Amino acid sequence: MTCTLGIDIGTFETKGTLVAHDGTILATATRPHKMLVPRPGWAEHRAEEDWWGDFVHVTRALLAQSGIDPRDIKAVAASAIGPCMLPVDATGKPLMNGVLYGVDTRATDQIAALNARIGEATILARCGNALTSQSVGPKILWLKETHPDLFARTAKVLTSTSYLTWKLTGEYVIDHYTAANFSPLYDVTRLDWTDELADFLPLDRLPRLMWSTDIAGQITAEAAAETGLAPGTPVTCGTIDAAAEAVSVGVQAPGEMMLMYGSTIFIIQVTAAPLRDERLWYAPWLFPGRHASMAGLATSGTLTHWFRDQMARDTDFATLAVEAEASPKGAKGLICLPYFSGERTPIHDPRAKGAFFGLDLTHTRADLYRAVLEGIAMGTAHVFDTYRDLEAAPDRVLAVGGGTKNPVWLQATSDLTATPQLVCERTLGASYGDAFLAAVGVGAVLPDEISRWNPVARTVTPEPVAAYDRQYPLWKALYTQTALIAHALGPG
Repeated sequence: MTCTLGIDIGTFETKGTLVAHDGTILATATRPHKMLVPRPGWAEHRAEEDWWGDFVHVTRALLAQSGIDPRDIKAVAASAIGPCMLPVDATGKPLMNGVLYGVDTRATDQIAALNARIGEATILARCGNALTSQSVGPKILWLKETHPDLFARTAKVLTSTSYLTWKLTGEYVIDHYTAANFSPLYDVTRLDWTDELADFLPLDRLPRLMWSTDIAGQITAEAAAETGLAPGTPVTCGTIDAAAEAVSVGVQAPGEMMLMYGSTIFIIQVTAAPLRDERLWYAPWLFPGRHASMAGLATSGTLTHWFRDQMARDTDFATLAVEAEASPKGAKGLICLPYFSGERTPIHDPRAKGAFFGLDLTHTRADLYRAVLEGIAMGTAHVFDTYRDLEAAPDRVLAVGGGTKNPVWLQATSDLTATPQLVCERTLGASYGDAFLAAVGVGAVLPDEISRWNPVARTVTPEPVAAYDRQYPLWKALYTQTALIAHALGPG
């Protein structure tokens, strides 16, 4: 049976899926890894161990589990957390750990300097995005200014997916969707790298630009020996995990939105024309002629992991969810600001702080955990308010990710955003989307056939909640009225 292979490297786990050309899942495999936090505001992975090591392990596990002849795998696609910053030397060897996406806020000073030098309006007009902790450009400048020895040895600056593609094919490539996060080094109108706004990195040190489903190259003999894949197997350019996740649940037409419940909340809405606003992010979509408007919170699933590890080490998530369901909506007046790693959209404040407000002696662990879930849902509602401000409210929202298994979190999000959410039959996420994109890349399926691969299974319907009507405005006011205190506290 012919099939395609999709591998996704997430913040805490790698997942792989083998899928037949009709969408049937032949095998799945996972492998956990850790996010390194060497100091407050930093977030890293080890490229060789966490990205490539996981790819090799999961691929071999899939081959062993399925018994598939590697020659029956007609294409491979990878996605990974992004956008990341990984400098490599002339041999492709990483010079440091990969610096992660917007949860890593080390380049705050470089963002301020580039904004002052270039102008915020110019950056938004040329790059489609304001400079934020999600931007790779300031992190490259941070490398140059703080580690000039490493920068001098840097032959290429890669992201997580482009590192995997290089390991598989020997080609340095990146898709346009990911490249748009390299502001101020990418011009969204010309769809090309630019040094007209800033020249701190020679453009020949950046990967070659492609569309996500373009074939980047073939599996090399060396990669075949490590992974067990057949030499010569086509490999697509790949993309960021959130984009592959959106594909996995059928997001394709303008007005359709993915709401991903992962280590962070991440949102992608496909649009017919560019939607540029400093509160959100913009990128060309995976296919020519389409656009994407994105948003993301800094801590979501990561915050639930923190809560379990620090407040409920003897308890699993399923038990915590049951406890939270027993707490009344509104958590008895308790409010949680989920800014435990600063915040991304729409406030873009890396110095924001997390907080529980309204505690009294009647509150229990269940109330605290419900407040965490509702605080994340309020952060999501804040993003939806931003889309509505821009007259770009979504027509159709598809939910995906591990958090969809938590009914309290899912329902609170629909209630607070006043939006129905569709949950598809298959919730494997980005690796399933990767397998589909690989099939598109070799012409085995058309882009609109994903709805046949993964039909909608259920709908989460919003309900009116008086407690939320009262507390959500207070939640927004809590950040506004305490921001100066949070900033004065400085790094943790």
